[in-house]
Amino acid sequence: MSEARKLRAGLIGLGAMGRNHARVLSNLDGVELVGVVDPAGDVTGTLRAPVVPALEDLLALGIDYAVVACPTALHEQIGLELAANGVGALIEKPLAQSVEAATKLVEAFESAGLVAGVGHIERYNPALQSLRTRLEAGELGEVFQVVTRRQGPFPHRIADVGVVMDLATHDIDLTAWVTGREYTSVSARTVSRSGRLHEDMVAVVGQLSDGTMVNHLVNWLSPLKERSTVVTGDKGCFVADTLTADLTFYANAAIDTEWEALRAFRGVAEGDMVRYAIPKREPLLVEHERFRDAVEGKQSDIVTLRQGLRTVQVAAGLLESASDGKVVSVAPAGSDAEPALR
Repeated sequence: MSEARKLRAGLIGLGAMGRNHARVLSNLDGVELVGVVDPAGDVTGTLRAPVVPALEDLLALGIDYAVVACPTALHEQIGLELAANGVGALIEKPLAQSVEAATKLVEAFESAGLVAGVGHIERYNPALQSLRTRLEAGELGEVFQVVTRRQGPFPHRIADVGVVMDLATHDIDLTAWVTGREYTSVSARTVSRSGRLHEDMVAVVGQLSDGTMVNHLVNWLSPLKERSTVVTGDKGCFVADTLTADLTFYANAAIDTEWEALRAFRGVAEGDMVRYAIPKREPLLVEHERFRDAVEGKQSDIVTLRQGLRTVQVAAGLLESASDGKVVSVAPAGSDAEPALR
């Protein structure tokens, strides 16, 4: 970075994710973490930046942008206040707990001409970045199906939303992003077994704009922690493990046959397996670097608020389907949707 003035950043929320944001912001080139908002204060006493009780106290310190890592139910209120005060924001996913709230945030930041994004961190996972690049290059041929599994123990810090808004939004966003396709319809079933107000398990069947089949299994009820994305296509399948950031390719050996009569039968045979060597930078650090660059006016690949809104719209469709027992069509996104891959 140059010797230019550092960007002054603020952080709102010191939960588990908030502390990770504080760690990264405290060491991010070109950025100074000048203050943190949390009514409980810094219980560990490890932060170098002052911890203040309210957003107005943080705004008084003078900040260029803020990272919003408070409970989802507060995103609308906090985000609208930041936009009204001319402060850009990186808002943790999901953008908001409802389509209506997410739409208000999009309109507020856009009308103010501010840089704002959503913390869909899976986009910066090395395995998924490599997977998207390989799909763009046509290494899988025609894509048939995307299957994700995201399960593990219940996170006691989450109380304001269920597993659809908290966890399934990861899979919705990454699926649309790696394929470059929009969701057109979803069907879902949910259950609640932990005694909470919200669902803690969801099973999803969906379809993308090119006909690709999508399946998501997401829950807070498993002692097994799993983060898996499997993309199956004409030439084989990719398996991305986002816990370890590993990407593996399983080739369809049947496509290599030279016998023309067999080539007409689009079958499958077990072929070579390749595990790729991928540079593994921390996704959260990459996310912050990209957002810092965007605030500085540089060309940068961030998750825009409109893309975050689209994810909330699809998640709302899952909840509607689970409630009504019907397949729900998802209306086309606006102009800021991810472009289709060629």
